[in-house]
Amino acid sequence: MRPPNILYIHSHDTGRYVQPYGFQVPTPNIQMLADQGVLFREAFCAAPTCSGSRASLLTGLYCHNNGMFGLAHRGWKLNDYRQHWVHTLRQVGYRSILIGEQHISLDPEVIGYDEVVPVGQNNASFVAPLTIKTLRDAPAEPWFMSVGFFETHREFSAPTSVRDTLYSLPPENLPDTVVTRRDMAEFKASARSLDQGIGAVLHALHDFDLVENTVVICTTDHGIAFPGSKATLFDRGTGVMMIIRGPGFTSGKVVDAPVSHLDVYPTLCDLSGADHPDWLQGSSLMPLVRGEVESLHDAIFSETTYHAAYQPHRAIRTERWKYIKRFDEYPHPVLANCDDSGTKQLLVEAGWGEQEVPEEQLYDLVLDPQEGHNLAADPARAEVVAQLRGRLEEWMRDTEDPLLDGPVAPPEGAIVNEQWQVSPDDPVRIVRADSTAAPSR
Repeated sequence: MRPPNILYIHSHDTGRYVQPYGFQVPTPNIQMLADQGVLFREAFCAAPTCSGSRASLLTGLYCHNNGMFGLAHRGWKLNDYRQHWVHTLRQVGYRSILIGEQHISLDPEVIGYDEVVPVGQNNASFVAPLTIKTLRDAPAEPWFMSVGFFETHREFSAPTSVRDTLYSLPPENLPDTVVTRRDMAEFKASARSLDQGIGAVLHALHDFDLVENTVVICTTDHGIAFPGSKATLFDRGTGVMMIIRGPGFTSGKVVDAPVSHLDVYPTLCDLSGADHPDWLQGSSLMPLVRGEVESLHDAIFSETTYHAAYQPHRAIRTERWKYIKRFDEYPHPVLANCDDSGTKQLLVEAGWGEQEVPEEQLYDLVLDPQEGHNLAADPARAEVVAQLRGRLEEWMRDTEDPLLDGPVAPPEGAIVNEQWQVSPDDPVRIVRADSTAAPSR
C-alpha cells in the first residue's frame, strides 16, 4: 500500500492564539483543519526559540543533543543534518521539497531536501502561490513537503480592523491598555494573513485530489512574540498549536493529553513505514490518536540556552506542576530575548528589567495557570520542589546536558547580545576564538 504524502505546514511565533483554541483570533481555515482532523490541546515545543524548537521537531532530539543551542542566523548549526527526518523518509521512497521558512540553517541546501523551491520572501503572499504550483506538479512517488510561513513573527502586519484596535484583549499576563490592544490587533492582522496562506494551500489539496492520501501537520515553533511568552519556559512560551489531518486521524477529535514536538518524528515513521532511528527521544502519537492509551508522558521537559543572549534555563512540567531552574548568575529578565514592541516598551518603562528572576520557580498549574505566583520558597511545597528538581537533574544527566558541567559557550563566529542589554538590536558581540571581540554591529 502506498504510504501517505506528508505536508508539514508551519508558522512563526503563533503559540495557540488561533480560533480552534478558543482565542478571539479569527482563523477559519485553521479551524476547518481542526474540524477535519485531530487537535492536540496540550502540545508543547522542546525549546521556545525559533531555531531550537524547529531543530527538536525535525530531529526528534532535544536542543542540547542536536546542537541547536541558539539561532541559526546567529551562528548555531545542527550537529548532524543527516538526523533531519527527510533522510529517514528518503529511505522509504519519499521525495522531499522545501518551500519557505525553515530557520535551522543559513544555507537550506545543507539540510538534505531533494528540492528547494526558490522563494523571494517567506510571507504567505509569496509562499502560498509557490506551494500551489508545486502541488500541481507533485511527484508520483510519496512526497514530504515543508511549507513555512514567516507570519506571525514581528514585525506584525498593520491592523486591518478598527474594531480590533479598540477592543482586542491582550494576553492575560499583560495589562489591558491602548498600547497592548493595538499590539494584539496587529498580531490578529498577521494571523489573518497566515490563515489565508494556509487556506490557499489546503484548497489546492482539494483542487488536485490530494486530500485523501495526504497527512497535514500544522504547527508553529513556540509562543507568541509578547513579553512573558516567546523565549520563556512558561506555558505561554512552550505551548503550541498542533493539528494533524489525514488517513488515520479522526475528524474533530481533541486530545487533552500533553504531547511534545519530539513526538512528531516517530509518528511520521509509523505513518511512512520507516524504521525509528535509535536517537529519537519522543513517542509516536498514534497510540494516543487511536485511543489505545490515555497519555504518552507523565512529564514534559523544555529548555532555553541562547536566543539573542544567554539564558540557560531548564524546566519540567507535569499535569499539576511546573518547575523552572536558572543555571547562571544573572538575576533579571534577559530583555534582549524579547522582541521589541510597544508592549515591551511599556513594561520596560514600568521597571520590568529590574525585577528578579529566582533561581528556582514552582507553579501550581491548576490553581495558578498563569504561572504568576512562585511557590518554590514555600515550606509547604518543599517536597514537590525537591522531587521535581531531582527529576530535572536526572533528565539532564540521562540526556547528557552539557549545562550540568558549567556555562555553555557559543560557537566561534556566533552573534550574541549581552544579558543586560534591552534590545536584540543593541550592539552585538561576535564570538572569536580568543573571546575578546568587542561589541559591534
